Amino acid sequence: MPDVPLAMGPDDAAEFFYEKGVVLARDGEEARLVEDAVRGYFTQAVGLTADHVRRDSPEINRSGITRIRVGDPGHGDHRGDRAVTHTLRALREYEGRVGRRLVSRNHVVSLAVGSRSGDEPVPVPLASDTNPAPTEAGYDPDTAVNVLVVDNGLTYDYPLAPLLDHVQGDLHLTETDSRGNLLQYVGHGTFIAGILAAVAPNTNITVRNTLNDAGAILESDFGDSLFEAVERDGWPDIINLSAGTVTGRTDGLLGIGAFMEVLRAQNTLLIAAAGDHASATPFWPAAYASMPGYEDVVLSVGALRADGEYGACFTNHGDWVNAYAPGERLTSTLIGFATPVPYLYQHSSYEACRFGFRYACTCQSPRRTGVLSTAGTSTAEKATQVLFNGYAHWSGTSFATPVAAGLVAAYMAATKEGDPRATRRSILAAHTAFAEVRGAHVPALRPPTWRPTPATAVT
Repeated sequence: MPDVPLAMGPDDAAEFFYEKGVVLARDGEEARLVEDAVRGYFTQAVGLTADHVRRDSPEINRSGITRIRVGDPGHGDHRGDRAVTHTLRALREYEGRVGRRLVSRNHVVSLAVGSRSGDEPVPVPLASDTNPAPTEAGYDPDTAVNVLVVDNGLTYDYPLAPLLDHVQGDLHLTETDSRGNLLQYVGHGTFIAGILAAVAPNTNITVRNTLNDAGAILESDFGDSLFEAVERDGWPDIINLSAGTVTGRTDGLLGIGAFMEVLRAQNTLLIAAAGDHASATPFWPAAYASMPGYEDVVLSVGALRADGEYGACFTNHGDWVNAYAPGERLTSTLIGFATPVPYLYQHSSYEACRFGFRYACTCQSPRRTGVLSTAGTSTAEKATQVLFNGYAHWSGTSFATPVAAGLVAAYMAATKEGDPRATRRSILAAHTAFAEVRGAHVPALRPPTWRPTPATAVT
């Protein structure tokens, strides 16, 4: 997001990105309260000028959120934002009185792949089969389950993949840089569509390019974008969302509060990725699954490693994660069906797992050198380059999510169950398979056509 000044937070740990100099509040009286409280606090308690405190978005939007500028975005660097920190502090007393949050950072919501190695795709020969492999169930337009994938767009040559016959939606648009190399995260939505189509062939899959800006969007725009995505074709049976953010809080995202309220009144199931930070910190919106009133509305999904017996090294975990599905080195559709497309790796692999695991995880294998990890003017020449020819391996809770979504859709199609939330309850209540994640035994959702790979120990 080159045009948005960003900081990292919270102040004591770099867990997320947010927009510098801006906070969010609900429209109307609460926005006015935030403005007045911040001006008074800055003038009396901190001694900073309050002249710059102003609303940045006076118009009312579907999300009911106002952006309030509280500082100079050019002040300081990405390591913190003093104006936003003081603003949050100024509202603590008021929030205590009303019993709910009044103000929030403007978080960056992004694809649920981490920003380091292990999260970039690996080419697979086009002669290979997908994993999960396509099931033998047929497609019936009268009984097909409607699945909306909110992600980045489809790659331009996706219609050449027979697996994606019943996939439609938005193209990604810009796919390569000036040298013809594939841009990072391009193909993310296409990969997800391939997994869904393999696990649940009797589906109408629509992919929307809501996260086309390198897989990221500001929280202030996220709610409106979700409303737009669902309203273009009507509310679907299932929304697959492989994106989110941590906030350091346990009460959700202020910017999508209105969307989540409307979602709760629909008959749609949101299936959301738990995130790839190897952390127990709630990742939103997946963590809504543990909030009162949303137990049936959201299914949060973590990732199993390639053998299916344990959690992947990168997966988030905790009581707020409902189930885990295969999410390491899955094989699905990407790009290059028409002409092979080159890609330069952005991140180098690690000598050892960055999360401390002792199996041959995606942090270490395959070995590669990335553009962002090498210094000097000849960076591009040193980076590992590969060619994509249709299929790829990729890892992340991003891809465990469509595995779970596919299982829900396949169950609905097979049983003629019209309620995806009832299906969620049935699948979780009837599961008999478990895996181990950080010492806990958790529900494991493994498709019958998924092929496990034995884990290799690292000495």
